[in-house]
Amino acid sequence: MKLTLIRHGITDGTARRLYYGSTDLPLTEDGFRHIELLKKSCKYPSAPLFFTSGMLRTEQTLKAIYGDVPHNVLHGMREADFGSFEMRTYEQLKDDPDYIKWITGDNESNVCPGGESGVIVTKRAMEALEPLIHADTDAVCITHGGVIGGLLARWFPTENARFKYTPEPGYGYSIVFTDGKPVSLIPVPEQNTCDNQ
Repeated sequence: MKLTLIRHGITDGTARRLYYGSTDLPLTEDGFRHIELLKKSCKYPSAPLFFTSGMLRTEQTLKAIYGDVPHNVLHGMREADFGSFEMRTYEQLKDDPDYIKWITGDNESNVCPGGESGVIVTKRAMEALEPLIHADTDAVCITHGGVIGGLLARWFPTENARFKYTPEPGYGYSIVFTDGKPVSLIPVPEQNTCDNQ
């Protein structure tokens, strides 16, 4: 089966480089325009099943790419809750002792004050996807950059995997599974389907 994970489009949080996960931000006008440009120049994969994380930005991105397709919500695919760091920038946080402790330690395992760790987010995302993977039916899920980066780091470990695999808004990966195991991945939209990119 092929599972396609696509990061939602640009939001105000993306544009301002905020830590935001639990805040339910919509796409910006630039976000909608960017998705429209990608759709015109690239081919997004389709599937019999569609899902979102249920957050507004993922719902809007699904509709912008695929129209009014029937879909379900996988709440476990929501972005990390950054707790007291939520809706703040590096510049606002750089002198905060809790933030310094978080970024200088193992921030994959470190829990944001009042929030989640990368390990927690990846675990809940894997639990949400498990029935889908075992159902062995192709699916598309519109989700979040941190969720995608964490999952691919678990499935295809390499140096700095989370950051390497975290896609830009509107992009993602199709992961091919055989017997419930991830065996390969393809960037989405596929580069050879894009014009003038």
